Amino acid sequence: ESLCVHVARHIKARDVIDQLAALFIERGAPTYIRSDNGPEFIAEELRAWLASMGSSTLFIEPGSPWQNAFVESFNGTLRDELLDIEMFTSLAEARYLADAWRTEYNQFRPHSSLAYQTPAEFAATCAASGSASLRLRPRRSQALQPLGLA
Repeated sequence: ESLCVHVARHIKARDVIDQLAALFIERGAPTYIRSDNGPEFIAEELRAWLASMGSSTLFIEPGSPWQNAFVESFNGTLRDELLDIEMFTSLAEARYLADAWRTEYNQFRPHSSLAYQTPAEFAATCAASGSASLRLRPRRSQALQPLGLA
């Protein structure tokens, strides 16, 4: 399930924090965030914020995309189905099309790897069954107060 596709000319640690904060409010904080070693993910600001939320980072080894195979597969699909076929004339257009693609990917298109369920349907069955792969820690609203979210 694609929870977010953030479109910008440059993405910094603060942008990642803003996106994660919204997701943590909606879904709860995970135990860790797995990512590559991009500067926006290794930044001390992000790591300190994650620690304050009770989460941590889990980086893949440089040059080892198989350690994050689900994301690499998703990135390939995003590239094939959106980025390689569209010519964006503005950030607003890119954001709109990326959000439309994400909605279609999650809500309307069955995936053979999910027994022909949509990602949203599959996620709902995992959450209902208490699957460890999707189990999140309970929300900690008091921990989100320092963010200054309105």
